[in-house]
Amino acid sequence: MKAGIVGLPNVGKSTLFNCLSNAKAQSANFPFCTIEPNIGVVNVPDDRLEKLEELVNPERVQPATVEIVDIAGLVKGASKGEGLGNQFLANIRETDAIIHVLRCFDNDNIIHVETTIDPIRDKEIIDIELQLKDLETVEKRLERVKRNAKTGNKEAQAELAVLLKIQETLLKGESVRTLEFTEKEEEFVRILQMITSKPVLYVCNVDDKSAVSGNAYVDKVKEAIADENAEIIILAVGTEADINELDDYEERQLFLEDLGLEEPGASKLIRSAYKLLKLQTYFTAGVKEVRAWTINVGDTAPQAAGVIHTDFEKGFIRAEVIKYNDYVALGSEVKVKEAGKLSVEGKEYIVQDGDMMNFRFNV
Repeated sequence: MKAGIVGLPNVGKSTLFNCLSNAKAQSANFPFCTIEPNIGVVNVPDDRLEKLEELVNPERVQPATVEIVDIAGLVKGASKGEGLGNQFLANIRETDAIIHVLRCFDNDNIIHVETTIDPIRDKEIIDIELQLKDLETVEKRLERVKRNAKTGNKEAQAELAVLLKIQETLLKGESVRTLEFTEKEEEFVRILQMITSKPVLYVCNVDDKSAVSGNAYVDKVKEAIADENAEIIILAVGTEADINELDDYEERQLFLEDLGLEEPGASKLIRSAYKLLKLQTYFTAGVKEVRAWTINVGDTAPQAAGVIHTDFEKGFIRAEVIKYNDYVALGSEVKVKEAGKLSVEGKEYIVQDGDMMNFRFNV
């Protein structure tokens, strides 16, 4: 599962990417310094892993991960191929969620492609380009579906209604994610691969003084996205980059305390991206390894087993499940069993975030 970082040139995308992945994507004070999309596999911070490591004392610990893609800055006219538009739009289509960085700070030393600071205008520039690209996709599809609908094809008529609803929304300058669809309608939407239907996390990039409470720019963004079904996070990206450069943990903590933060904002962002992708974690714990496994919210026990190995899913017999809180409270698997807190679950069991699991299978 991938989350793509997008935004206008020079709003802090590559700096944020570097913070998240510890990779060193080219970051410079001019547009289009990111040509190829940089990809980073980022660990998802999870305090529960530390507690399990303490109790189990394994040989290694493997956290959950999420893939972050740093995509070239977009400019007006991208939907028609301006700047690096076509490449940007192709790259973003391949992601599952969007992290949209908005510049919410003043600094005369960092140029802005639109010359003035206005996060709402910046947001609208990108929104319009993505909506125009989606509109192009919908209108191409409409030509064919209209012909089929005229012949009395019920499926085509149902799809036509969905396409017209999407077209009307896009023409009003609104994104597809503002719409609600039935399960059947969702099937038609999925085929279209609409860019503006992807879930969005807005990152308000602020100065360090605004890292805790935000500022007037952030307030405007919150107001602008109120009806959009999107998430928002405040981050002082430049300051986060400075913290990231410190090798000493104590120094990093002191830096954060000075800002009034309990943890790096990057950690909060990674967890938010994980949630945005509708992902959750279950654990396996043994002396060899304590590991966090990534699954979709709503996955069944066999689907969760399949993440470890496809044979586990094919030959699934049952799952032994311990709730994380029970494990921590009692201190070991043996004590959990003695207390009668281990449950045996079948194929229909919906895995919950934090479940500790053993699978029985036969191939």
